[in-house]
Amino acid sequence: MSDRHQPHTIDYPGSTSEMAEEPRDEMRDYRGRGLLDGRKALVTGGDSGIGRAVAVAFAKEGADVAIAYLSEEDDAEHTAELVRAEGRQCLTLPGDLADPAHCRTVVERTVTELGGLHVLVNNVAYQNPVDDLTELDDAQWRRTFAVNIDSFFHVTKAALRHLDRGCSIVNTASINGLRGNKTLIDYSATKGAVIALTYSLAQSLTERGIRVNCVAPGPVWTPLIPATMGPERVASFGTQAPFGREAQPDEIAPSYVFFASETMSSYYSGEVLAPIGGETLPG
Repeated sequence: MSDRHQPHTIDYPGSTSEMAEEPRDEMRDYRGRGLLDGRKALVTGGDSGIGRAVAVAFAKEGADVAIAYLSEEDDAEHTAELVRAEGRQCLTLPGDLADPAHCRTVVERTVTELGGLHVLVNNVAYQNPVDDLTELDDAQWRRTFAVNIDSFFHVTKAALRHLDRGCSIVNTASINGLRGNKTLIDYSATKGAVIALTYSLAQSLTERGIRVNCVAPGPVWTPLIPATMGPERVASFGTQAPFGREAQPDEIAPSYVFFASETMSSYYSGEVLAPIGGETLPG
């Protein structure tokens, strides 16, 4: 067992301050260059981890940001403070994105209170490892799909009437959606669905000039890890990657800036960018 992380757990959904080692997710060394000036972005799961790093990176690039999250008020407020410190607006939107009505509400509030919507990041996720398929009950299966893929559908559908040519949708998948995971069966299934949804939406929205892409990270150190994994798995988390470690959220967020910015990725749609720590995959 690796001693890089202290073996510990925290209560779901997890707070950054409760982690024995807090992640690097504030983009402190990142320097924006106006790639998203005047844009309005909605980031689901934006309170902490990858979502926080993305929100701050977008703000540093000139965007106002709305963050949707479940109930992690302290984390969400800290993210909002980081965004506002860059001179940008930040709207915080608590609530359960497993509820289709709430998905529609966060979109409408973003448009109304920020004055538009140009970049949508579907990032919210739930996971709960099991040792065997027989341990995976109906309620967990339904919850995982409701959060990890149904919310992407409902938020995106609500957002479409506000997105014009040149706007961008970025979905968060996972290495587990590319190769599966024996203890994250339901989670992996949803992440595979996210990738297929990305491909399909990219084809569907080409004529409207809306680009749809996907980031599929390997292991990333976020509150979800000690909130859903046992202490031994927490302690060795990320050591399976060729780099011998997990990513920090700050290392993943620039991929989202790339896909959000027309300057950087105007000829990209239907792409999956997989920052997975040196692993190579076929295809």
